[in-house]
Amino acid sequence: MPGFGDPAARVLLLGLAPAAHGANRTGRMFTGDRSGDFLFAALWRTGFANQPGSDAREDGLLLNGAWITAAVRCAPPANRPSPAERDNCVPWSVREMELLSEVRVVVCLGAFAWDAALRLIAALAGPRLAARRPRPRFGHGAELAGEPYSLIGCYHPSQQNTFTGRLTEPMIDAVLERARSLAEDSR
Repeated sequence: MPGFGDPAARVLLLGLAPAAHGANRTGRMFTGDRSGDFLFAALWRTGFANQPGSDAREDGLLLNGAWITAAVRCAPPANRPSPAERDNCVPWSVREMELLSEVRVVVCLGAFAWDAALRLIAALAGPRLAARRPRPRFGHGAELAGEPYSLIGCYHPSQQNTFTGRLTEPMIDAVLERARSLAEDSR
């Protein structure tokens, strides 16, 4: 599944994989599922989207300054991608990042995306980053400054996180505002 958004984006949101009943059905990441409802509302509140929701590819949603993609490009069984699937998709992510030359901040939606982003940056930057120890740990609001990309961790906007209050609207809004600030500071 290809990513989508503003080709001049400075902020990239990296999710897990296309959801079987959302993106896999609609053909666009986070579109047509509850995770997307939560995410697009946050993107709208923080000025990254022109509308607060998305149900279909042709519903008029436009992103401004943001690009959305996934660590794994196809819907995995039981919505649980394997490390092998993640690693097989790294070349696609590398190429996507090469085409998105303005990206400076990667918002990692969940620990799986954080790990995938570290692998992606290592593939782009070379072995010096891959050898970094201790390996930076994921957490909501965790930041890893770097050149040319900084990472920010955010709990995934899944129902298990949003319905339980583990991820709230103010929490995701704060991450997106921080991502914008970091992206602007890197100009």
